[in-house]
Parts: sequence; structure tokens; C-alpha cells
Amino acid sequence: MKFRASLLSFLSAAVCFLLFAFCNADDPLELLLRRINAYAELNPQEKVHLHLDKPYYAIGDRIWFKAYVSTDLEDRSTQLSQLLYVELINPEDSVSKQLILPLTSGITWGSVQLTDTLQEGNYRIRAYTNHMRNAGEEFFYDRTIKIGNAWANQVFTHTSFSYTADQRGTRTEAKISYTDKKGIPYAARPVSYEVFLQNKTVERGKAFTNSDGEIILSFSGKSVYPQSGYIQTRLDLVNKQRIDKRIPIHRLSAQTAVQFFPESGYLVEGLPAKVGVKSLGTTGLAEPCTGTVVDQDGQLVVKFKTAETGMGSFFLSPQPGMIYQAKIEFRDGSTQTLQLPPVKQDGYVLAVNHRPDQKLQVKAMLSKSMLDKGELRIMVQHNQKVLSTIKILSDKQLTNVLIPEKDLPSGLIRLTLFDNQNRPLAERLAFVHNAAEEIDIDLQGIETSYKKRGNVLATLQATAAGQPVNGSFSVSVTNTNIVIPEPENESNILTTLLLTSDLRGYVEKPNQYLADRQPATLEKLDDLLLTQGWSRYSWKDILADQQAKPVFGVEKSLAISGTVLTTGGKPVAGGKISLFSNKDGVLLLDTLTDASGRFNFDNLAFNDTTKFVVQARTAKDKKHVEIKMDLRPAMVATRNKNFADITLNVNEAISRYILRSEAFLNDQTSKGLLQRSFQLNEVQVRTERKKTIRTDNLNGSGNADRTLLAAELGTCVRLSDCLQGKVAGLVIQTGKAYLVRSLENPMQIVVDGMNVDPEFLDDINPVDVETVEILKSINYTAIYGMRAAGGVLLITTKRGDSRSAFKSYIPGLVTVFVQGYTSSPEFYSPVYTPEQKPEGRDLRSTVWWKPNLYTGTGGNTKINFYNTDESGTYRVVIEGMDNLGRPGRKVLTYTVD
Repeated sequence: MKFRASLLSFLSAAVCFLLFAFCNADDPLELLLRRINAYAELNPQEKVHLHLDKPYYAIGDRIWFKAYVSTDLEDRSTQLSQLLYVELINPEDSVSKQLILPLTSGITWGSVQLTDTLQEGNYRIRAYTNHMRNAGEEFFYDRTIKIGNAWANQVFTHTSFSYTADQRGTRTEAKISYTDKKGIPYAARPVSYEVFLQNKTVERGKAFTNSDGEIILSFSGKSVYPQSGYIQTRLDLVNKQRIDKRIPIHRLSAQTAVQFFPESGYLVEGLPAKVGVKSLGTTGLAEPCTGTVVDQDGQLVVKFKTAETGMGSFFLSPQPGMIYQAKIEFRDGSTQTLQLPPVKQDGYVLAVNHRPDQKLQVKAMLSKSMLDKGELRIMVQHNQKVLSTIKILSDKQLTNVLIPEKDLPSGLIRLTLFDNQNRPLAERLAFVHNAAEEIDIDLQGIETSYKKRGNVLATLQATAAGQPVNGSFSVSVTNTNIVIPEPENESNILTTLLLTSDLRGYVEKPNQYLADRQPATLEKLDDLLLTQGWSRYSWKDILADQQAKPVFGVEKSLAISGTVLTTGGKPVAGGKISLFSNKDGVLLLDTLTDASGRFNFDNLAFNDTTKFVVQARTAKDKKHVEIKMDLRPAMVATRNKNFADITLNVNEAISRYILRSEAFLNDQTSKGLLQRSFQLNEVQVRTERKKTIRTDNLNGSGNADRTLLAAELGTCVRLSDCLQGKVAGLVIQTGKAYLVRSLENPMQIVVDGMNVDPEFLDDINPVDVETVEILKSINYTAIYGMRAAGGVLLITTKRGDSRSAFKSYIPGLVTVFVQGYTSSPEFYSPVYTPEQKPEGRDLRSTVWWKPNLYTGTGGNTKINFYNTDESGTYRVVIEGMDNLGRPGRKVLTYTVD
């Protein structure tokens, strides 16, 4: 973000110091600053926030979102990435849907349709740029959202756990009940189940539900990450339908973990320091506690208490030779006794305090043995940028520095104490609220109450530091009688861009820390920073000048690139490359390879997955060359870092919403605005596996549900004709292969190890085929990811192999399928006037969604929409960002009678 360039004015009560804007050539600080700046230039920082229209959803809904991408560039007009990836990740931690969206000045928007082929559960929505992959997925936008299902769901489950100790660790008992949506139990029905911990089966069995529709199962095991466990059950209904349910394992014990975090990293004899306390249950949620600190003689030193956040703090001045213990008591009466971190004899403490006069007080404290050892420096940073360096003397044990907060940007401030050899001695985080760096949003002309279907007409006014703001804004309006807000945990642009995007790990209910600027809230925020830490980069790497070049580049557009080689593996310089596509008209582009045989077609714009043909020739028009296409490594979905947000019984947690939404979804379906999937019963046929001679099957040779050899394909013109009727459950429609259980998803085609489009099936000459492997079951398709939802056809040709893949079909020619931009419909908002009176009841849960409001130089824009037929309290959430990267947010309500 761009911030005002202003000098910091400082006061000192104990020692004189200087603020250096420039360093002398022989000052070691100059080297440190150069290396920090080199790192920042090589690794510019991007942050992503998504404004979601609702905090949770139902199957059949569409997730509407607006993306805001900020950078730490001084000039935001030189935007970094111009492509954004948005993914829906399912409860199995695999990507269900991926969207690619074009970014303009850090802004884009779109939507994700939640089809009725999805199951209810805890999903994640994740967003990132390709460049952000260098910093790691810890800094992606990644939220857990509840998605319920009443529309396409006939079996509801409720699960509860209880725990007892046994010789293997903890014996967990799970009680699972099965009912229909009206609460009527499925009694006397067979259920098969399997319990997975760390992806390993620890228990399996069969049971019958009792008269209340319940089964009880138990298992033992130890797990560091209980959220990686789940129970897979299958309920058999009377109509021979089988309903699968995946139930997350909430936790494996009741043990609470308590940690202590001394200010600046360690305790030092004789130096008072603030000590943070963090208490978490095994679900990852806060577990409040009270405690006392005693010395080795059992004498009381200090009492402490954590808040509902599970965090707190106390002050301790360690005495020489003393060892300290904490005696802790939890709300259930259980207790723990823990050692405090060891006390160092010598060292430094860097303390931070917010003063009532809006000044940040920084205290540098030294042991007596550290006095008179040269100058010290306090470095002040924000978003990887060095704001200032302060030289202080080491002739006193205490140095006070006051920094006016108005001269600091909003967000996390990193303060580091260095010695005169650039060695980091202590570090501290602080959070600064600077009103001038945040947008003030007002909605002028909005009334306190309206009628059903009433017209809401108002003016959005945006200012910062009293001046109009030119920015982009999004507005979501919901009925709180249907969509109950989650103000402490919902997506919030201020929290995302100013706080959590700079912190690793999970932050519970993050919005509470920026809810207001009351002393109690500021104290909770400081406790969070004491215990959460900051680690976007390592001082060790910076000081050693070991800065690896970013692996993932900045993407400016969709592109198709690769390398042309001779059959002997040498680069083809000056080769002629042509790119063809006949989708949405004919595309023909030409270019030449460089001295390394590289070619690149950039500035492409196309929607959805598109088929391209790349043709290569040498400068002398020879076609016997090899084309190696560049493939963007897929971003895998690892375990959910926000596992504590996982809700055990999702449908029950949002039952009011999903039951109310069912009527709306049925109404949309009757009007033809939504389509439901037609599911056929699956037919399972057991066949003998046949070993293939040569295959690129990721599961290994012979690991397929069915393998067809060349002799079994027969003689036919099209490969689809050869497959028709050969495999149980496989059908051909419009040249694509489908499994009858999943007619909405065509089977993924893999030719000699290369993914091709499902419609490419009949482009393959049956005479060239050596084997066809059919993967239907989940244990074979899982390794192929989200593309394998409808099954996989692995085709091995008589000439292809794992090195040449499909490229060997025609010399100098390759077909590639490239994912393009994802298009999204506009949000439907009816207009109610005397001339226009849409029939039927208006049951929208999202009353209005507008992602593309621009205020312009005057700082204002109009909003205009109509209410629904539902009474209640309507909630308006406005978020936005200006061209300087300053964020803003406003929430207000009105009633509808």
C-alpha cells in the first residue's frame, strides 16, 4: 500500500538518539537496509480479501464474491498480478472448483454455483495469485464456510462424541443419529462405517440403527491433528438407495494445551517483561483458564486470567536463579502445572505500549552486562518496508522512544532491536489504527424502515482524511431473520488486509480485535500479537544474503508457452510456431522461438477450458521436432489451517437457513432458473484385474477397475464406438464417456500420461491404442484430483510413452487444453414498479449484491434496489478499497415490515 511520506518525530526521556534517513557508506546498517530492500523488491507482497455476500450457504445457492488484492508497492498503478485464482475446497481437502479471474487495478468479482451433486459439510474458499505461492499458502485468503443441504438431501445426521482413557491413549465413542428433514428417525436400517485417522483406517464395522435412528461406535487412537480424522458411513434405505455421509472427528481427547510467550522471545533476569498466555483445547478453539505463577519456593508471584479468546498476559520481573511454575485451572475444574520458559542471565527486552496521547511507546531494556557495547538500533517496518531506523546508546538500562501513531500506517508494525553488527536481539509486534489510512463510508439518504418490495435509494459517500475517495466498492444486503450474521468471524476487509494476512496460523473470531478502539479491545489485540508471532521471512536468510529467486512468477495475462527441441534434444532457435483454436471463432497466432528454443503467446483472453493446437517447424520448415509445453504446477489443497472453524453438525448449525432456502430454491427450479441433477443408481460389477504391459497409471500397473486390451476393442472407426457396451456403468453421449452414476461429469481422458479434454476421445485413432484402463472407484480416482469426479479413462498408445506423451502422434504438432477465465452471471435483482410486478413470492436470502460500484473523483455513487417479500431486519455490508490501497468497511441495518 502507498502511505504518506512523513518524518517521524520522537521524544526521549533517558537518552539522545538520531533518526537516520540515509546511512554512511561504512555503517553496517547500510548493508542491512540494502539487503532488506533487495528482498522487498524481489518479493513484493500481495494480499487478497474476498467480500462474500453471506457467511454460510446451502446447496443450490451461488456464492457471490468481490476480490480485493493489495500490494506493498509505492505506486499501485504498477500493479503486480493480473490473474487471480479462486477455489472451492471440499471437506476432503481437495479442490472441487477452480476459477481464474482477470484482475484490473487489484479488483475482480465472480461467483461459484453450489450444485446439488455436492454434499453438505465444511468447505473452504481460497484465493491467491501465482506470485503469492512464493510466500506459501499460509498467507493465502483461506476461509472455512458451512454449506448445508436441505434441497437435495433426504438424510440428516447428528453426531456427538465422548471420551475415556485407555491403554492406547483415548477411547472415543461416537453416537450418530439419522433422520429425515422433518426429524423422523431412520430406524432399523443397516449402516456400514469406517474410521480414518491420519488417512489410515483404525476401525470398521456394521451396525443397525435403533428406534431413534442411532448407532454407537467407538475407536482408540492418538492423533496430533484430530481434524485430519473422519468417519465414513453408508446408510441403506428401504428403496435400496445408499446414502454416504462423511463426519469430521471433532477431537480425540479433552486435554488443553497452554503456552507462554515472553515479550521479545525470552525472559531475562532483572528485566520486567509482559508474558503472553495462550490456552487451546484440542479442537483448536480457545479454552479460558485462570492461574498463578509461583517461584521454586512455592511463593506466589503473580495471578493471571485469560479472556474468552483463551489469551491473556501478566508482567513478570524474573529474579536471579529463580525457576517459575504456573498452576492452571480450567472451567471444568481440571488443573495443570507447567514450567515457565527458562530465564536467561543476560539479554534484551523490547516492550511496546499504546499511550492515551496516541503515541507508541517503545522501551529498550538491557541487562547490566550488556551496557556500553556499542550503539543499538530499533528498526520500524510495515509490509516489508523499512519506515525508519533509530540509533540509541547502550549506556543506560532503559531507553524510552515515543512514536506518534499518526505518522505510522494502519496495520501491523514490526519493531526489531539490532546491535551494531546487525544481529537481531529482540522483536515485537504492534498494531496501529490510523484513521487517515482507512476509508470512512457513509450511506446517505437511507431510511430506518421500508415496506416489503420497497425501493431503497441512497448515496454511498467515501472519504479519507476528510477528502473524497476514488475507489471500488461492493455491497451485500441480507435479511438477518434468515441469514444470522457472524460479526466476529465473517469475512472482513479490514481484518484481512490489516491483520490476519500478516499472521501465520489460525486466529479465532478475528474481527473482535478490530471491532472498536476501547482499552479492553486493544489489550486483547496486543495479547494476540504476543502469542501469534510474525514470520513472513527469516532474519537469518536476510543477513546471510541467501535470498532465493521466486519460483512462481507474476502473471499478467493468460499465456501458452513452451520449448521446441530437435529429436536429439537440442533447442530449435528461430523456429516457426503457430497457435490455432476454433472456439468462438478462429484464432491464429504466429511467433518465433528464441535462442533457447522458447516461445510464448501472452495477452490471451478466452473463457473456460479451451482446446489449442500448437504447430512447430524449424527455420528451414522441418517438422520433425519435439514440443514441450509449460504446465503450471497445480496448487494442492493441504489440511485446513482453520480446522477450529469446522462445525461438527453443519445442517443442524444452520438448519433455519437451509430449510428457509429450500422454498426459494424450489421456486427457482420451477421457473427454470436452477437445474437439478438426475442421479442413476450405481451398478457395481466385479471383474478380474488385468496387468498392463506399459502404463502411466498413477496407481501403478494393473490397478484399474477394468482394463481393455487392443484385441478387445475390435474394429471400429471411432474409439467411443469401441468402448460402447464394453464396460458396465460406462455410457457414451455426444462423443464423451460418462459413468451412469455421474452423468453431469464426463470422464477425464488421459493419453500417455497427458490430460486432454473429454471431447478429445474420438480424435484418437483406435488402431493406435494399446490399452484402455477404466478407473471408477474412489480408491483409484482419488489420486487424479478434482478432474476425476466422473471417473478416468487412461489410454496408452502403441507409440506413446511417458516421455513423449501425446506429442508423438503427429511430429511438430501438439494439442493442449488450457483453462481460461471463468465467466459469471449477474446477480438477479427484480424491479417492483406499477408497470413491473413479477409474479410469485420473492424469497431471496441475499436481497442485493453489487460488486462493481465506483465512487469516482467526487467520492460518491448511487445504490438502488428493492426489498423482498420477507419482513425482518435487513443488514447492509459495504466494503471497498481506493487506488492507494486503503480499505474501508461499513455495516448498517434497517427494518422491513
